[in-house]
Amino acid sequence: MALRQGRPAWSEGIHALWSIWVFVVPMFSPRGYDLRWLVLTLLSYPVFLALFVGALVLPPRRAPWCAAAMIAMCLGMLPWYVSGLSYFVFGCVFLGTLSRGSVWRYALTLVALNAVLLVWAHGLGYPFTALAWMPLTTGVIGMLVHVDRLRHAQDAALRLSHDEVRRLAAVAERERIGRDLHDLLGHTLSMVALKADLASRLVDRDPDGARREIGEVGGIARDALAQVRQAVSGIRAAGLAAELASSRLLLETDGIAFDYVLDDHVAAAGLRPEVETALAMTLREAVTNLQRHAGARTAQATFSREGDAIRLQVVDDGRGGAIVPGNGLSGMRERIEALGGRLRVEGGPHGTRVDARIPLQPASAPSPGARLRAGAC
Repeated sequence: MALRQGRPAWSEGIHALWSIWVFVVPMFSPRGYDLRWLVLTLLSYPVFLALFVGALVLPPRRAPWCAAAMIAMCLGMLPWYVSGLSYFVFGCVFLGTLSRGSVWRYALTLVALNAVLLVWAHGLGYPFTALAWMPLTTGVIGMLVHVDRLRHAQDAALRLSHDEVRRLAAVAERERIGRDLHDLLGHTLSMVALKADLASRLVDRDPDGARREIGEVGGIARDALAQVRQAVSGIRAAGLAAELASSRLLLETDGIAFDYVLDDHVAAAGLRPEVETALAMTLREAVTNLQRHAGARTAQATFSREGDAIRLQVVDDGRGGAIVPGNGLSGMRERIEALGGRLRVEGGPHGTRVDARIPLQPASAPSPGARLRAGAC
């Protein structure tokens, strides 16, 4: 488990230091450190250490037996060996670490085990005051460890899910690129090959026809080159859908709840590639800054259509405060203003708001008359 969480394997062994209570408990018992305690400790403690290691290294299906053996060893030695209560605590905590069941199932298991221990110890004549700490200790430590283990398991499952989403998205993108290139170049290259063969056959008997065919091959090739450049530009353009998925992945991995609202009018607007790319890059920069600096718990992105423009608002409930423009914010502003839009970033006591507005249609170039009037002014 330590290796999966990026910690060294030996770090799990540190918890064995809590077994020092095996050597401390006799200080509070009437018999103290006598020969019987020494013999039973020499016999049981090495077995306990072996079970501890086994619980850490054995496969998940077999490791719980080590925890059960610790509990059984405590109950079996309890008539003569009060220090064995430490083995009971370790056994209960390991059951929580190794259990795959729910929290309630583990809690009921702890209740049942502690009931067995209390009844058995009371029958042996142990005072209640010496045992009252056992349910509390095993319950608190065991539940904390069990819940922490479940949280790590859920995080691991979430990371696997995100990796699968990325993989499927990459596969879909590769398939789309392959399909586009096949549709784009398949017909064109076939025509180039056909006309080149025809030109080679006409060279001797119809030189003018051969030159005409070669000229058409050149035109087709230049047209194909333009189409390839357009396709590559489209491939490089950042898509809103991919960016929204990436934003959700980034923020939720960091514990920030993310939601977005996409107006139906936006979906029906038919965004130009440069507008979609600008919105996607603005969203990416806003979300990256939010994740790094805002300290927020929730965030929302809203896309709406306002007249002849698309508006993107990214709002969070972080610390807000004064906004210091950096390279990312400047690049975001330049990209939007190049399309005739505007960008506002406002930080307040309840979070930060990034507000971008981009026209749907490109701004028309000023007429010569307008330029003359602007020059006159």
